[in-house]
Amino acid sequence: MSDVVAEKAPPSVATPARRRRPPEGLVATVGSVVGAIVMVWLIPPYARDLFSGGTKPATIANPVHTIIGDGGDSTAQAWLMAWDGHSLLHGLQGLWATNAFYPDRYALALNDSLFGYVPAGLIGNGVTAAILRYNIVFVLAFALVIFGGYALLRQLGANPVASALAGAALAFAPWRYGHVGHLNILSTGGITLAFAMLARGHGWSLTHGFRRDRVRPGWAVAGWLVAAWQVSLGFAVELGFVYLLAVAFLCGLVGWLVRGRPSLGRRLIVGDLVGGVVFTVVTLYFAYAYQQIRTLYPNVTRSWDYIAAFSPTPRGLLVSPAFSLLWGDRHQDARTALGNAANEKALLCGFVLYFLAFAGMFISAWTLRQRLLMLAGTVLGVLFALGTNGPAYRLLYLYVPGFDGSRTPGRLILWPTILLAVLAAGFVTELARTARVATLPQWSFAAAQVVTVPLLILVLLEGMPDMAHVALPAEPAAMRAAPAPMIVLPSDDGADSNIMLWSTDGFPEMVNGVASYTTPNHQAIRDAMQTFPSPESLNLLRQWGIRSVVVVRDRVSGTPYESALDVLDVPGVTRQDIGPDVLFTLG
Repeated sequence: MSDVVAEKAPPSVATPARRRRPPEGLVATVGSVVGAIVMVWLIPPYARDLFSGGTKPATIANPVHTIIGDGGDSTAQAWLMAWDGHSLLHGLQGLWATNAFYPDRYALALNDSLFGYVPAGLIGNGVTAAILRYNIVFVLAFALVIFGGYALLRQLGANPVASALAGAALAFAPWRYGHVGHLNILSTGGITLAFAMLARGHGWSLTHGFRRDRVRPGWAVAGWLVAAWQVSLGFAVELGFVYLLAVAFLCGLVGWLVRGRPSLGRRLIVGDLVGGVVFTVVTLYFAYAYQQIRTLYPNVTRSWDYIAAFSPTPRGLLVSPAFSLLWGDRHQDARTALGNAANEKALLCGFVLYFLAFAGMFISAWTLRQRLLMLAGTVLGVLFALGTNGPAYRLLYLYVPGFDGSRTPGRLILWPTILLAVLAAGFVTELARTARVATLPQWSFAAAQVVTVPLLILVLLEGMPDMAHVALPAEPAAMRAAPAPMIVLPSDDGADSNIMLWSTDGFPEMVNGVASYTTPNHQAIRDAMQTFPSPESLNLLRQWGIRSVVVVRDRVSGTPYESALDVLDVPGVTRQDIGPDVLFTLG
């Protein structure tokens, strides 16, 4: 054996092995999911109990028997996801027709399709599965917004705490709670994630600009695919996303030409071509379906006066929707002053976010030019979000395809919120850097956390929601026994949401359905059924091949449909009492 042997170092001088940190992406993913669960589902009951002085005891809602949101639109959205999965399992047969809205065609396009959530729709059957699925996806939608915001700001050059703050500000901005029944509006995480991936794929950040050695073609392709997935959810917020992505692409192209066409590499060019084609095909596919609705029903476009009724005022930027735990009750009078659809006109992005973004205009990791551009973009975005109460929205309404069909301009506040979050993250990043520089090296990390983490906590505290968890009635036995096509009474925008959810048990064809636009056929049948079983109503039912009518007793009280409960003998119609409800079958 050789005499030269490596001796063990004495214990007193041994070098401890460095603990390996988990990948940042994994930590961000887990943190986003856990943060969403805690913020959306777990903390609000206890915070509500604390704020109410014990008058509202804390109870964690059962995700199987209650649905988060308003119990109306949320049940229709649960049906959408269930229908998408059911249709895919049957080879996409009747995807756009759906089992609801009979006898209308392309009925799925009357709403945002939420088709991007189709994998969730493949799991489970029936009403219980639809409720649980919706609740899970609802929470995960918030998680994706947190993660997307974090990923975008990290790519742009912000530090981890600042990026987490931006993700939290985007996910829990109070204005979002005006859409608690609109999962399609809350599902914006794919937007920031797509921008983050595309920026990473193209080697671009705010702090360093374009760097050839940081180009990652695979990330660029992934960004295009995520963008395509986002568009598959619908066009309520994605319409603006499509146009902004096109503008960003054109700006990048112009910048590339101005800088002398620096080499991008064949792989990146191919990746952009492939990803861009996929994104374009998906966008055109869904746009074609929505265009069919415009062709079939020309009145689906919104008049300027109609949009005016849903347009916020500048005051709305300081007002919170009712479902904000901190501001909801405190802003009740201010919401009342906003008029109809007040929750959708309440555009508060967060007072903490406003302050941090303002500070970010003076102290920031971003350059002055970048900050001024973001300020200009924020102002322009707000002017668009004000709808008819601002000078800019008419340009979109008249000259940009698709915006004449949008009901609520206030949804465009999403884009100012993103820019405010970027400004705020720039401030927090620079604050952390200053704290590190101003302290001894061994204390620099702790000093940065001390001055930045409390700001993140403030954003989370202001953003706590106070959303309802609504217990839903069971599907009537008479509905399960009814031959299809059927109509369930009462039929109106309030009742039909729940009926759509009930129909996930087998998806029978039915007239019932609710959307932001009611087709002429749909309205005609609803109107005729108020006199059921008059000869006119029976003739219309037979004309459309509708075979049965279900009358839900505890819902028709005080409505024109109530008289149907007293009908005992009608030629050609069979009455059957099933439980408390009544089934009429047409011969």
